[in-house]
Amino acid sequence: MGPEVLHFDGNRWERVETGHTGALWWVFGFEGGPIYMGGEGGAILRYEGGTFTPMTTPGTETVFGIWGASPSDVWAVGGASDATGGFAWRLDGDAWVEEPTLPAEVPTGAAIWKVQGRSANDAWLVGSNGVSLHWDGSALTPMTTGVGSSLFTVSANEGRYAAVGGLSSGIVVENEGDGWHDVTPDPALPGLSGVVLGDADTGFAVGAYGTVLARDGAGWHTEETDLAVDENLHAVWIDPSGGVWAVGGRTASFPLARGVLLHRGETIVTGVE
Repeated sequence: MGPEVLHFDGNRWERVETGHTGALWWVFGFEGGPIYMGGEGGAILRYEGGTFTPMTTPGTETVFGIWGASPSDVWAVGGASDATGGFAWRLDGDAWVEEPTLPAEVPTGAAIWKVQGRSANDAWLVGSNGVSLHWDGSALTPMTTGVGSSLFTVSANEGRYAAVGGLSSGIVVENEGDGWHDVTPDPALPGLSGVVLGDADTGFAVGAYGTVLARDGAGWHTEETDLAVDENLHAVWIDPSGGVWAVGGRTASFPLARGVLLHRGETIVTGVE
């Protein structure tokens, strides 16, 4: 069974055939292309000029995150489903290589869930057991986050990094250049899976049972959607016009199903065709 890939052209959604089998977990792209999609079996697809191309990768573990500072400087991260360890790959021409080696301080079996940065010399990788690794352009350096649960997603703007996670209870941590600090607004929050930072003090985070958080100058707080959503929201994004998109479904167990897409903005978005 192939993955579900949807494309929005500004007016409507349409399904796109990839020619690939197996679940895809993350998508990242550059304005004008290319676009990368990663998933189970170590799969990474490159989309450019209307064509999907499977890429050579050095492993078969699931790719959970992709980010790049430029089309020639792209990261892919993930881990094995049997918790035998995480990985970080970098794009070398048309193929991916396992470089750099993860520091010895990364716990055995820890997956690396996501990566994001501001530049080729400033990026963060986050993962299981509260793992965080900073890339300075030459090496990965571990830094304590003060939390022991998984951090599933990290986002950045000019002023800070934010990462979210947790399983039975949600976690939000931020780093403004002086280390990670726990800024979770409510200890009763369910687990969080996705986060995006906007301009200045703004941002959104999403998680289990349709949970949505918003950030403003006073910090993070729960955002009421007035929607009856029980599914897990896995990722969130702010588009150039300020519209907020959140996606998810049944993501914690197989089969992956019951997909959901939320939109917050002035444009009324039609359903998938």
